[in-house]
Amino acid sequence: MKIGYARVSTEDHNPDLQLTALKAAGCERIFTDKATGANVKRPELTKYLKALNKGDTLAVWKLDRLGRSLHDLINLLDDLKSRGVTFQSVTEAIDTTTPTGRAMWQMVGILAELERSLIQERTKAGRAAAITRGVKMGRKSKLTPQQAAHAKKLIEQGEHHDTVAQSLNVSRRTLYRALQLERLTR
Repeated sequence: MKIGYARVSTEDHNPDLQLTALKAAGCERIFTDKATGANVKRPELTKYLKALNKGDTLAVWKLDRLGRSLHDLINLLDDLKSRGVTFQSVTEAIDTTTPTGRAMWQMVGILAELERSLIQERTKAGRAAAITRGVKMGRKSKLTPQQAAHAKKLIEQGEHHDTVAQSLNVSRRTLYRALQLERLTR
């Protein structure tokens, strides 16, 4: 039996392209996950792997849908091979029943890992450039600098931290962070 596996990275993405290609490739059952490739918890993949028996074929639309780490892919496909399960990547014409298909699978896996590394490098460079331009990263502060300065005055006048935090509708921890940031920016 040929069983397909599709994965999209987020809830917003649509798996229809993958599902159509897997059905056209002859998959009798298809499991779909909505999770990043780096995410270890992919419940449908777990079900999918358990459903495979000797003589079955695991089919994916593209190799990177199964995983993004070459190490994990090699381990997964080695496990499948030991169980008598073959692998097929529809768009990359990889079929592990042939020596050429096995070699192609390893080369494509290396390229997929390279692509992921390049994306991570570009993301880091983009963040660094944004920080250099003065873009503030992370969550926006719940208290404005004026509110933090006002809170500081209230505390200096004897108000209790909990009372001040409650009046500003924030937690005591948020108040402490704002006061510390206010001290650093003076």
